[in-house]
Amino acid sequence: MTISKLNPPKQLNKRELLALGLAAAATTLAPEVMAQKAAAKPAAAAAPGEEIVLGASVPLTGVFAFAGVAVDAGMKDYLTLLNEGGGILGRKVRYAGEDTGYKVDQSMAVFKRITSQNKVNLYYGDSTAFSKAVNPELERNGNILMTGATFGREFSDAAKYPLQFMVGPDYSEMVGILLRYIAKEKPGAKVALIYSDTEFGRDPVEAARASIKRLGLSLATEIVTPPASVDVSAEIIKLRRADPDFTIFHGYVSAPIPEFINQSKSLGLKSKFMGTFWSMDNTTVMRMGAAADGFLGVMPYRYYYDTEGKSPMLDRIRKLRPEYQTAGYMQGFLAAMLLTEAARRTLAAGNTLTGKNMKIALSSIRGYDTGGIIGVPLSIKGNSIPIGRIYRADFKQQKMVPASDWIDLNL
Repeated sequence: MTISKLNPPKQLNKRELLALGLAAAATTLAPEVMAQKAAAKPAAAAAPGEEIVLGASVPLTGVFAFAGVAVDAGMKDYLTLLNEGGGILGRKVRYAGEDTGYKVDQSMAVFKRITSQNKVNLYYGDSTAFSKAVNPELERNGNILMTGATFGREFSDAAKYPLQFMVGPDYSEMVGILLRYIAKEKPGAKVALIYSDTEFGRDPVEAARASIKRLGLSLATEIVTPPASVDVSAEIIKLRRADPDFTIFHGYVSAPIPEFINQSKSLGLKSKFMGTFWSMDNTTVMRMGAAADGFLGVMPYRYYYDTEGKSPMLDRIRKLRPEYQTAGYMQGFLAAMLLTEAARRTLAAGNTLTGKNMKIALSSIRGYDTGGIIGVPLSIKGNSIPIGRIYRADFKQQKMVPASDWIDLNL
């Protein structure tokens, strides 16, 4: 498999939207192999056998439970596999997660309770709002490296968020990957941006405008809707007048995407519709209905059922869980993988598990093999991982299928 090298080119947040509707590399071994070898190496800067704790604020109830339950399962499964292979340099990793109901105050209470009762070095947060709120606590503590559910562009700022990172591209990078694909498929194409009137929806818009111009594309129109809007008749008239070649949705999980697609097709519009991560789970797209056949979007991870190429970690996931696992599960699984890899590299270098040391170790990752969770080796050079692939909805197969090679914005 190759990486595509393309020519470069009301204040609601996502929480409120959902209420309405994750030195150079020392090795490139697959993570399951590394876990098996871990027990053979002495622990560094810690008592032998001392456990490492991964804490988590996860929404197991509430409007974001559909993702939280999956993320929780993914993290637990990865730690099970890691510990079966010897843990991190002989040290087991214990998971300490609690339900937040997807509420910031509850998430903060969970964080304080878990960190007061455990010696926590790794953490997963449930939202953009929580990641902002907890940042001063992380800096005061100094011993925790954190990732979470957010892909907000703000978190790409390593100076502002030195002890956090994202398990994938930020929202601007997701749209950037879509635009690179468009520029290759149809140079000079007309692009429409449709986004919710929320912090979540507006997040990538400024960067998207700049990328459209840089790539020689044309911004046909911008349409802003209320969150989870169902009446889009006025917006459809505007979209029809603009007649874009491609239409990118952001700031939604599902509605009003199906409404736009259905009405556009009934009017004979030929635009190709596209989405970002939170609207791209296979189950979510298939529920949009047959009119969404051909729907395109960016996905940072491979789908559960993807058997293309070598994917030993996906094989192990399918053995553990024979039923389909969502994109949220993959995010949680990879989050646990990268957090523990940062800890492993820190200890292997003889350093203590401080947030700063682990972030330096994380940033040393080059050409890292995730065992097929991401379809190409990854390198971490900042707070995000700007890699993704375009997938297309095939309603006959009831699957999202690849429509591009993997696109790495670092290249």
